[in-house]
Amino acid sequence: MKLGAIEAGGTKFVVCIGNEKGEIFDRASFPTETPEKTMKHVFAYFDDKQIDAMGVACFGPIDPNPESSTYGYITTTPKEGWQHFNIVGVLEERYHIPIIFDTDVNGAMLGETYFGAAKGLSNALYLTIGTGVGGGAIVGGKLVHGLVHPEMGHILLRVREDDTFSGNCPYHATCFEGLAAGPAIEARWNKSAKELDENHPAWDLEAYYIAQALVTYTLTLSPEKIILGGGVMHQKQLFPMIHHYFQTYLNNYVQKEEITTNRIKDYIVYPMLGDNAGVVGALSLAISALKK
Repeated sequence: MKLGAIEAGGTKFVVCIGNEKGEIFDRASFPTETPEKTMKHVFAYFDDKQIDAMGVACFGPIDPNPESSTYGYITTTPKEGWQHFNIVGVLEERYHIPIIFDTDVNGAMLGETYFGAAKGLSNALYLTIGTGVGGGAIVGGKLVHGLVHPEMGHILLRVREDDTFSGNCPYHATCFEGLAAGPAIEARWNKSAKELDENHPAWDLEAYYIAQALVTYTLTLSPEKIILGGGVMHQKQLFPMIHHYFQTYLNNYVQKEEITTNRIKDYIVYPMLGDNAGVVGALSLAISALKK
């Protein structure tokens, strides 16, 4: 089978051709501009490829409910020009093939479930921490959906006493994204994450907030593994600090071998697919389109 995949990001689109084994044979990327300009690039890439199905892993918020009248729409995104854009509709009109549409983080979660760190698990969590914070989850072997889709970056956190930053989420100020996403790091320290030394105090504070959020997700979803991706998590020194704070906050309330000191490094992990988690996730959505 020849499958098409789109990782539709707020900064760039990545498109690829692959198969049901998760193998990628060809890929391209281009900046996310207006819908008209961006979709011209998408069409130019796929028009001669003769694909059998397509997966679209998209920035949001989106409507992923097939029963909804606005299924396939990017909805209330702050991305200029993309509000209420029917991305699936224009793709279906052009290609007449099965298309599965979901959030970029749900796609990445599915990719890690099929081919990565969560393979063989029925319950897992994938978080991306970068320009924003988003999460996708597998529960009982299925991606979590509901009223809309999980917005895990916007849970409210307790601000640490020594942190005077007021948060920069326009909706919730001191939510997870407002305190710990890449723009929050830059606003707080007047330097981008890439410019900060690995021993900078920013990372201890970052681990504090990430671990606090992970405890909430663990107590709510009870994942068998937590996978942390995105640009901020390129700072690998964060993982031991997150492990420490995570165990401190849980305070032995959940007593499972997987989260003991000796095994916590295998419970909260970096994506096995690395920076390909998104595009392989979109390919995984295409695989699920074929299954349906």
